[in-house]
Amino acid sequence: MGLPFIIGVIVVVAIVMGIAGIYNNLVTLRNRVDNAWQNIDTQLQRRNDLIPNLVETVKGYAVHEQETLDAVTQARTAATTAATPEEKMAADNTLTGALRQLLMVAEAYPDLKANANFTQLQASLEDTENKISYARQSYNDCVLNYNNGIQTFPGNIFAGIFQFKQRSGFEAAEASREVPQVKF
Repeated sequence: MGLPFIIGVIVVVAIVMGIAGIYNNLVTLRNRVDNAWQNIDTQLQRRNDLIPNLVETVKGYAVHEQETLDAVTQARTAATTAATPEEKMAADNTLTGALRQLLMVAEAYPDLKANANFTQLQASLEDTENKISYARQSYNDCVLNYNNGIQTFPGNIFAGIFQFKQRSGFEAAEASREVPQVKF
């Protein structure tokens, strides 16, 4: 057991520890992305739970807005049945647009806007939307860090070996950037 053997063992141990460190960092980044998605999912479920009460409250006042109410109900159903993060993102964008349209319709009904139940539901929905927005931002930050980790050297070498795949961030749909049109 000479000095060259000891140096060889130290070099091998250092390389193994370096690889383990890179792998553990990639796992940590992936887990942060998964956790951030779970936070979005929780807030989306909270919003989905509020929607039936909101729709029922609006129904009593906005009898002529059945098309908008149906669109919200259908969008909620799609959001609750979506299985993958990508499907949930798409369904959430559709639901967000339908809810914006519903709230714009409510503006046309002063009695509805004065209804305490509607006001409370609207405040809860607004609070939830703010939490969803924050959770989306956090998710996108985690996805950015993860993707940077698997695309930069030396992580990119080990990401390929250990099957770490790139993730997509949460993007708003083009339709959600437009001002909804209210029919009177």
